[in-house]
Amino acid sequence: MTHMIAYQRNPHPGIGLVSRQQMSWTTPLPLEGGGSLAHYTLAYETYGTLNAERTNAILLLHAFSGDAHAAGRNSPHDRKPGWWDEMVGPGRAFDTERYFLICSNVIGGCQGSTGPSSRNPATGRPYGGEFPVITIGDMVRAQARLIDALGIEQLFAIAGGSMGGFQALEWATAMPERVRSVIVIASSARSATQTIAWNSIGRRAIMNDPRWRGGDYYGHEPPTDGLAVARMIGHVTYLSEESLENRFSRRLQHNTERAFGLESEFAVESYLEYQGDIFNTRFDANSYLYITKAMDYWDLPGLYGSLDAAMARSNAEFLLISFDSDWLYPPSESEAIATALHRTGHYAEHHILHSEAGHDSFLVDFAAQTPLITNFLDRFAIAPPMERAVAEEVSGLGRHWADL
Repeated sequence: MTHMIAYQRNPHPGIGLVSRQQMSWTTPLPLEGGGSLAHYTLAYETYGTLNAERTNAILLLHAFSGDAHAAGRNSPHDRKPGWWDEMVGPGRAFDTERYFLICSNVIGGCQGSTGPSSRNPATGRPYGGEFPVITIGDMVRAQARLIDALGIEQLFAIAGGSMGGFQALEWATAMPERVRSVIVIASSARSATQTIAWNSIGRRAIMNDPRWRGGDYYGHEPPTDGLAVARMIGHVTYLSEESLENRFSRRLQHNTERAFGLESEFAVESYLEYQGDIFNTRFDANSYLYITKAMDYWDLPGLYGSLDAAMARSNAEFLLISFDSDWLYPPSESEAIATALHRTGHYAEHHILHSEAGHDSFLVDFAAQTPLITNFLDRFAIAPPMERAVAEEVSGLGRHWADL
């Protein structure tokens, strides 16, 4: 079923300070492209409490430039909270009084997980251009080892937007026995040709920067110009024409009259340059190359022969959310997934939300998503651990609250 919904803000408080954790493996991780990653580390954060039965775990899956820091602040001095902060906490969509949330930085990343900037144990130097090409499937198999190490056999839910949705669909189809429910937001079952084209332009901007040095720029000046241009290009795809027009129109940044020169003078130019500069302070250019390439390879129908064949592999129930102004992963992409799920006998909801924010809507329009996610997760009726313990003691039946 498909619905169009407007939104309003969610007033619930956040979770405060959280700590980043890391876990490492020396057992090689086989890679789809051949070879393996001999040693790797995943950075992750957790929120809430894992219940005694280990049945209330939800894996949050970040988008392209995200990381393990989904919610809260790592320090009282942090300028901003985590990337999905308004969705995680007591009374929020992912209620930390009910669920145990896990979020890890993907392999190939640059925020604590093994990626191109990490030390190659074979050489003692950063991998750089020697880092192996990875896929969404490789990212998920790495995450599965983390979930194993946390002692969780089956995830109550997995949830992600954009590239996080890719990972959620990979989990649901590659390891169906490990997932009960799936939330996919502003995403797709494959990277469209247009998406590959935009990613290719961004990669070329980085690789044409003479400071890229074939990926081996660590210890030297990094390719900041190339990465800034790549981010500027990518950022435009995350926005909608309406949001750009409403926010900037044709306004000049500093002058009241046109300068008739070649330097930047429009407000939108200044904004994009700022986004490029800020991105250079937190992201690695090689990670940009490797992660966008993994996204380009994403093709679930191609992997299994058709979208129906892929969805038939899953045992989960699905919630799909899309946004009417998102032209990067438009609602038609989510509708195709929902239709394939219905054809293969699965429960699936698809909600189209109104927003002016384009693809970035899933990161900014929180209030509209909250009731949809809350109601979907409530279908499984997991109560807080204390309520469940009291209910079982009173009933004397010894059954899990989730079964009542």
